Amino acid sequence: MKRWIWLIALPFAACSASAPLPAVTEVVPADANPLSTIAPAQQPPSTTAGDERAAERLDMVEFQLAERDIADENVLEAMRQVPRHRFVPEDVVDLAYSDSALPIGYGQTISQPYIVGLMSQALDVDPGSKVLEIGTGSGYQAAVLAAMGCQVYTMEIIPELAERATNTLAETGYDATVANADGYFGWEEHAPFDGIIVTAAPDHVPQPLIDQLAPDAALVIPVGPIGAVQTMWKFSVNRTGEVTGENLGGVMFVPFTRSGE
Repeated sequence: MKRWIWLIALPFAACSASAPLPAVTEVVPADANPLSTIAPAQQPPSTTAGDERAAERLDMVEFQLAERDIADENVLEAMRQVPRHRFVPEDVVDLAYSDSALPIGYGQTISQPYIVGLMSQALDVDPGSKVLEIGTGSGYQAAVLAAMGCQVYTMEIIPELAERATNTLAETGYDATVANADGYFGWEEHAPFDGIIVTAAPDHVPQPLIDQLAPDAALVIPVGPIGAVQTMWKFSVNRTGEVTGENLGGVMFVPFTRSGE
């Protein structure tokens, strides 16, 4: 069924209502995209008990998220629990709960806590939902989704980051299936997904991600030029296959990396 895209212009804090709807582009791969799946060990999730940085994390949630516009209690509770300092390099660990993105190596970053909360809330998923993340990075966003009760599949194109994130997720006890692969074509083997979240910015919307959304599911993705302000979009698919786009405001993300780049 052809999925048509319509734009919903809704008021939103920091929105750029004039931003055009980005193009949706379909590219057929020359070869099958091989995936290497790594399943972390099963361990109990981390909690605030005995955590010397729990107070910082609770302040982060209260002042950076709840006092702004993050109201989904499942998102807030997940971010109260996940130890963000375990997902950042040692040289920036003291900044783990600051209101900013942080470098994680290989030209990549861990997103600002507010952006993690915004994107997680925009997915509008429930415990048990199957979610695909494109751009595992440090593994923090995947851990938040897992703490929300989601079944998480996540793809990272940089092998070193995929391996590090897999290890950190296992050590902290958050269950996610990690693939070291190009995420442009999604993960058809496990589709359809109840939500897809992209944590790097392409200059257009990959059609395979739209195609892998379940009915009433959402794709949350930053779209725009490299090195400039991009637009965060939420694309929702209804049960007749129509896709609507909601502008969530201006953001700046690292570029979406493809194989061979």
